[in-house]
Amino acid sequence: MEFMSISFETTQSVAILGGGPGGYEAALAAAQLGAEVTVVERAGIGGSAVITDVVPSKSLIATADAAVAIAGAGDLGVQLFAKGKDGKPLKPEIAINLTAVNKRLLTLARQQSDDMRASLAEAGVRIISGHGRLEGDNAVVVSTGPGGTDFDRIEADTLVVSVGASPRELASAKPDGERILTWTQLYNMTALPEHLIVVGSGVTGAEFAGAYMNLGAKVTLISSRDQVLPGEDKDAAAVLERVFKRGGMKLLSKSRADKVENTGDGVVVTLSDGRTVEGSHCLMAVGSIPNTAGIGLEQAGIQMTESGHIQVNRVARTSVPNIYAAGDCTTFVPLASVASMQGRTAVFHALGDVVIPLERRRITSNIFTAPEIATVGWQENDIEDGHINGVVHKLPLAANPRAKMMGIKDGFVKIIAREGSGTVIGGVIVGPRASELIYPIAIAVERRLTVDQVSRVFAVYPSLSGSITDAARAMHVVDHNVYGG
Repeated sequence: MEFMSISFETTQSVAILGGGPGGYEAALAAAQLGAEVTVVERAGIGGSAVITDVVPSKSLIATADAAVAIAGAGDLGVQLFAKGKDGKPLKPEIAINLTAVNKRLLTLARQQSDDMRASLAEAGVRIISGHGRLEGDNAVVVSTGPGGTDFDRIEADTLVVSVGASPRELASAKPDGERILTWTQLYNMTALPEHLIVVGSGVTGAEFAGAYMNLGAKVTLISSRDQVLPGEDKDAAAVLERVFKRGGMKLLSKSRADKVENTGDGVVVTLSDGRTVEGSHCLMAVGSIPNTAGIGLEQAGIQMTESGHIQVNRVARTSVPNIYAAGDCTTFVPLASVASMQGRTAVFHALGDVVIPLERRRITSNIFTAPEIATVGWQENDIEDGHINGVVHKLPLAANPRAKMMGIKDGFVKIIAREGSGTVIGGVIVGPRASELIYPIAIAVERRLTVDQVSRVFAVYPSLSGSITDAARAMHVVDHNVYGG
């Protein structure tokens, strides 16, 4: 396959600060377009997304899913027994070797990072390991030696900042890496926590709470809001709460954690109303802060928010014309997939290639709980709030024949269409592998397909994806003049 290359009278140079998903994709795109590319990364190619966040956390969740599958196999007629000394069957218990699990997932993360580094090297990208900062609007200075003794200066026509974000820490609940943990410190545990208290019911809190519950730990989830996953689809959050409670998780809603203390052999969480919760470990999942302090952004003239995020437009450009930014350090959506797209878009725009500005309403996201929750486009609450005229149809997954065969009881498919035209403008899927099932709805949103057009696509029978066509068919309106025949 031949790749398009843009030729320049003088070779363009691109320097990228941060080798996470945004920086990595920006580097590959710039190299493909013939630029001289340098990536500066302090931790490893892939950044925190690969090394301490997305890759290890989703690997942990995959292990938890396997444990659930084994535990629920009896419902499908698969029974696990071992013979005792007297020849009678014994029902074995599922045991989780957390040391082995953590070793595996950290190894996977490092392998992924090494593979990404190899891809950059093959593309001719120069990689510098060290702490970098901007020097004006046309150079990056890198501290490469111990204690900042050695420096390397890279001048470039275009700069891309992709420095990511780190777990937010509270002074009253300072993580210590032993009992009070951030999500990057969980992988140091050698055994399942006896009782894990999770503070924060957003995506990160919900994912880890569900994973450790399914691995066999006692879990308490503390949420300052009315429900888990505030801001997400209410029906999806209700399904997840039901699954959590059925699994034995204790949910404390409308409860704000004021203080967390390490007692030596456990933790005590003090709530704002004076109540206390005792456990063996506490995970603080209270958001993240961008890694933008002290790297020369303000001096370069880049506009920032009060929270330290870099202001970018839809092509990832900052307030300085030749400086772009991608990923969780920006004001755009904090998702690895978005960071990657921002990185490519930034380079395409800077080097004169075709650019399609990013559109928030076409971004697909997934929450890796069990069941998974995937969303794209406009949501039902947008219709309720009067932001758009639309119609909604929800189909329980339990009615799907394939779901029955697999023993799936929880979840649904929800399609949101524009009122009148029937154009698909959004969707929600709650169920196993929702991250995979949402893709056809995402295509429908991106290509502005109508529910009738979606319903005409043949789905395999039986399949979970059949619920998508079933939901689309249910939204059919006989007026062919409206739907285009």
